[in-house]
Amino acid sequence: MLNFGRSRSQSRAARATTMGGMDYADSKKKGNFVGKVFLAAALTTLCIIMIKRSPSLNSPSPFSVREPGVTHVLVTGGAGYIGSHAALRLLKENYRVTIVDNLSRGNLGAVKVLQDLFPEPGRLQFIYADLGDPQSVNKIFLENKFDAVMHFAAVAYVGESTADPLKYYHNITSNTVLVLESMAKHDVKTLIYSSTCATYGEPEKMPITEETKQVPINPYGKAKKMAEEIILDLSKNSDMAVMILRYFNVIGSDPEGRLGEAPRPELREQGRISGACFDAARGIVPGLKVRGTDYKTADGTCVRDYIDVTDLVDAHVKALEKAQPSNVGIYNVGTGKGSSVKEFVEACKKATGVDIKVDYLPRRPGDYAEVYSDPSKIKRELNWVAKHTDLQQSLKVAWRWQKSHRDGYGVSNALF
Repeated sequence: MLNFGRSRSQSRAARATTMGGMDYADSKKKGNFVGKVFLAAALTTLCIIMIKRSPSLNSPSPFSVREPGVTHVLVTGGAGYIGSHAALRLLKENYRVTIVDNLSRGNLGAVKVLQDLFPEPGRLQFIYADLGDPQSVNKIFLENKFDAVMHFAAVAYVGESTADPLKYYHNITSNTVLVLESMAKHDVKTLIYSSTCATYGEPEKMPITEETKQVPINPYGKAKKMAEEIILDLSKNSDMAVMILRYFNVIGSDPEGRLGEAPRPELREQGRISGACFDAARGIVPGLKVRGTDYKTADGTCVRDYIDVTDLVDAHVKALEKAQPSNVGIYNVGTGKGSSVKEFVEACKKATGVDIKVDYLPRRPGDYAEVYSDPSKIKRELNWVAKHTDLQQSLKVAWRWQKSHRDGYGVSNALF
């Protein structure tokens, strides 16, 4: 930057002198001063011309233009557990990816891993923003040309949703409306929506099909169902291509050990059972708390359908590939079989090699006894089947990442 100020070595004689309330410059210095001003102006003009001619600054960002043969996907919540794995898969498949995350639940470290893996210009960008801010959302869509949106961003703990329901309706339902508004305004036609089996509640009949009545019993499921209904209503009056994926309990991590699950410490009480098992195995907590032993199941504990995150993101990519204008696809994403919490704990003990201490406690509000999927529709229409169905093996892969990342990603989100 050019300095127009007086040098510290400049003599007092060069200063303006005051006479009768007016400043008069020393006439002997006036010529030099004017010359310096013209020189500075000339140099500044030259710099501006050079900057404007610089290809890196004159050319539009590759994220701001649509390119033939390149599909640009906005991944909301892409710094989170599932979103980061989805972004990794998309990048491996040569998609262009923009991650938007406010880092309230996601990890900046996961983004850095992806940036290191795919440093080439035009492959990946990260935008720190909150989807609850209409101006920010509109700006993101205005400055980028997206071909599709994978909408993962959401708070997602059943127990937390019962304690703070308004947070869930704002974060899930209201934020989805803002994303849809910007999609419509900026002509983005394809949506892959991350939904949940929690929208079904506690059906009387198992397994759950896509035709099973949705009667959610907690605010998390209700907020997701509301968002689904809004998406469906919008699709009736547009040519959007919509895929809604209702998935079950997610476990596992990237088989190559690049990404994993690293929830915030303050959310351990609300988190997934896999994270709780690993915390107990690592001695971070004294033992595992199993809530509810009096359900109408074989061993009294809840039964869930555990889907490996690698299979889950594969379903998202297949949904993106098969999405068609003016068409809505709704699919359950699960293995088709259920495992009880006690069975899960035994699998976790074997995967970690640790005899985890287990404390049995009363039920958690909002939980349901038994939920597992019928994945026949997604197999029939998208040619997708779960490949990682060995519970112990999925936990073993995840445990490997946990052991090598004792502090999670080891990167603070406080940079923002």
